[in-house]
Amino acid sequence: MAARRRPAAGVGARDALAVLALALCAPGVGGGALEWYSAMVRIEYVDPQSNLTVWSESESGRFGESSLREERQGLVGVPRAPAPAEGCAPDTRFVAPGALGNSPWVALVARGGCTFKDKVLAAARRNASAVVVYNLESNGNATEPMSHAGTGNIVVIMISYPKGREIFDLVQKGIPVNMSIKIGTRHMQEFISGQSVVFVAIAFITMMIISLAWLIFYYIQRFLYTGSQFGSQNHRKETKKVIGQLPLHTVKHGEKGIDVDAENCAVCIENFKVKDVIRILPCKHIFHRICIDPWLLDHRTCPMCKLDVIKALGYWGDPEDTQELPTPEAAPGRVSVGNLSVTSQGEERSESNLPSSSSSESGPHRPCLKEDAGEDTALLGAGRSDPQHGGSIC
Repeated sequence: MAARRRPAAGVGARDALAVLALALCAPGVGGGALEWYSAMVRIEYVDPQSNLTVWSESESGRFGESSLREERQGLVGVPRAPAPAEGCAPDTRFVAPGALGNSPWVALVARGGCTFKDKVLAAARRNASAVVVYNLESNGNATEPMSHAGTGNIVVIMISYPKGREIFDLVQKGIPVNMSIKIGTRHMQEFISGQSVVFVAIAFITMMIISLAWLIFYYIQRFLYTGSQFGSQNHRKETKKVIGQLPLHTVKHGEKGIDVDAENCAVCIENFKVKDVIRILPCKHIFHRICIDPWLLDHRTCPMCKLDVIKALGYWGDPEDTQELPTPEAAPGRVSVGNLSVTSQGEERSESNLPSSSSSESGPHRPCLKEDAGEDTALLGAGRSDPQHGGSIC
């Protein structure tokens, strides 16, 4: 019986992972990446009480999306009172303590009240070199992206609310505050679009369905393979029992019927020797037991005449379904196996009783040995008389 090939494990899992990789790498389905830069903000002023220079520097700012990324510095200016701190009006005027003539200055405005674009354009009309927007109080120390397309080449940054209010209060008190802005760290913030999320979810569900289907198929195949192997083992055991029913014979010295010098086993191509245990098939061909038993387990047929030995013994299909067949009669010139010293299942039997001398004399004399034409294996002799009864010995 040809062995079934077991399904290789791991193939379905690899295919599912490949599907997911293709889904994630497919063009047009990925998300995007938001690039932004932080800003180094340094402020410096003279404390009017101690007359000491106070300065601080931190990477607390964030450049706007359309901002020019360059360094800027100058005195800080805020909307002149009573104008709101947001600086939304187009005609908003700014005050920068200590500013002289056309020296560069930096506008500081609060978030809210209008768009970022309106704030930037209002400060740019007053020739501000940079615009600093401080965040809402509710956002604490956080900074957020700013969209202000169409504002031209001007530096725009956002700082936190505490930092912005500190500078705003100093300027309102008339204290000149000098601010310098430098480019900080480049950041990449990746995000996934809604379409990508849906596509990845579908790909993941598809992968899970494929994996589940593969697992079901794999275990069904494994169950069938295990069952077939179990049945094959049982069939082999039953075949061994059937082969064990074939008669055995031990070759003896000077035995008539087997020429140990001329005859050989067709399986191992070696001559039969004294004390060799041979197996006699229903077709009367003889072989070494250790040679023919494995052959019959694999082929079931005689190596010489191709007779199906299992069927000849009365077993059709499965070894459990047995059918009695008549014992094959000895051909003319051949002798029944019962006239030999035969061992069955490893136990020797005593020689069968031969006919008496009177019956041998009354019947016609039959030849003891006849060779089959075209075969190397001689057939066993059939008629030999007991010398104690006066018969001849073949």
